[in-house]
Amino acid sequence: MSHVPNPSQAIPFLNFERAMSKILVTGGCGFIGRHVTEELIDNGYEVRILDALIDQVHGDAEAAVPDEGEIIRADVRDKAAVSEALDGVDGVIHLAAEVGVGQSMYEIARYVGGNDLGTAVLLEAMIGLPIRRIVVASSMSVYGEGLYASEAGGRFDTIRRKADRVKAGQWDPQGPNGEKLTPIATDEEKPVDLASIYALTKYAQEKQVLIYGEAYDVDAVALRLFNVFGAGQALSNPYTGVLANFASRLANNQPPTIFEDGEQRRDFVHVRDVALAFRLALEQQQARGHVINIGSGQAYTISEVAVLLAEAMGVPDIRPEILNKARSGDIRNCFADISKARELLGFEPRYRLEKSLQPFVEWVRQTGAIDRGAEMRRQLEERGLVS
Repeated sequence: MSHVPNPSQAIPFLNFERAMSKILVTGGCGFIGRHVTEELIDNGYEVRILDALIDQVHGDAEAAVPDEGEIIRADVRDKAAVSEALDGVDGVIHLAAEVGVGQSMYEIARYVGGNDLGTAVLLEAMIGLPIRRIVVASSMSVYGEGLYASEAGGRFDTIRRKADRVKAGQWDPQGPNGEKLTPIATDEEKPVDLASIYALTKYAQEKQVLIYGEAYDVDAVALRLFNVFGAGQALSNPYTGVLANFASRLANNQPPTIFEDGEQRRDFVHVRDVALAFRLALEQQQARGHVINIGSGQAYTISEVAVLLAEAMGVPDIRPEILNKARSGDIRNCFADISKARELLGFEPRYRLEKSLQPFVEWVRQTGAIDRGAEMRRQLEERGLVS
C-alpha cells in the first residue's frame, strides 16, 4: 500500500525553515554539493561544508569551491573533524560519498568505507546534539531494474536479467514465463534489488539514517536521486554521470561509447532541481521518515542523450559507438515516478534535459575535458566486468 497521501487530501506544508538556520553539508564542494550550498545560502541559511576534496573529483579546474560558507577539509570518517563540523548546526545534508557503479565493483573496500563507515561516523557524532533534521542522498541504483508491466497489465517489481541472455545480446528482461515486458515509471513502493556494490552502499546509507532518526527522534529523509546533470560535473572522472562521460569524449572529437545497444532508458534530472529538492526536504515537516524519488519524471534512451549532446556541442556528425557489450552491475531501464516528491515536498522539476544542455556545453568548453573513457573501459575489461 502506498504511503503517499491522496492528492485530493491536500497536505498543509509545515515549514521548518524558521527553526533551522545553520546547516552542515557533507560533500559540499562536490558537483551536487556546490549547488545545494548555493540554494541554501540564497534562501537565508548559514552553511558549513565538510569535504575531503579527493583528487578524482577535485583534481583540476572542476574543483571550484563555493564562495560562501565555512569549509572544513576532512574525510567524513574522521570523527574529530566531523564533531567539529557538527558544532552549532541545526540540520545536516549528507552528500559525501564515493560515486560510480563500475568502480565500486573492484574498489569495494573504498566504497564501503567511504559511504557506509563514513555515514556511521557522522551519525555517531550526532548523538546528543540538538540537530533537528538530516537529509541523506541515496540513489536510484538501489532499485536495480525499474518497474515493468506486461501486456496483460501485470506489474513486475523484482525483474532481473539472466546472465546468459545478456551475454547473447538479448538485452531486454522477460517476465517469469517469458512474457514481453514494458518499462514503466518506478515508484518508491518497488522493492530494492541491489545489483552493484555502489547500490548496496547507498541503500545502507539511507537505512542507517532512517534507523538513526527513528531511534533518536531526529527527522530523517532519504532522497533517491536519478541521473543528475548540469554545469560543474566532474569531467575528468570517468565514473561520474553519463552526460559528463559523453561530453568528455565529444570535446576530444571521440564518439561517446555506449554499452549494450543504447536503447536502455534513464531519467535525467538537473542539478538545480536536485538542490531545490534538498532544501525542500529540510523544510517540509511531512517528509519525515520518508524515502523520496528525485528525478525529472521523463525517460530518455542513452543513444538519444548522446545524439542530443552531440548536436548541442556542435558536432552532430560524431555518432555514438555502440559496444554491444554489458557492464557487470548495469540495469536495463529505470526512470522515476515523482508523485511522492510532488505531494510531500511540493517539488516540481523546472529544467528539461533537451532544453537545458546549453549551459552544460558552455561549462565543458570553459573547463576543458580530459577523456578517460578508454581507461575506464580497460579497467573494467581487465577485471572481467564487461561481457
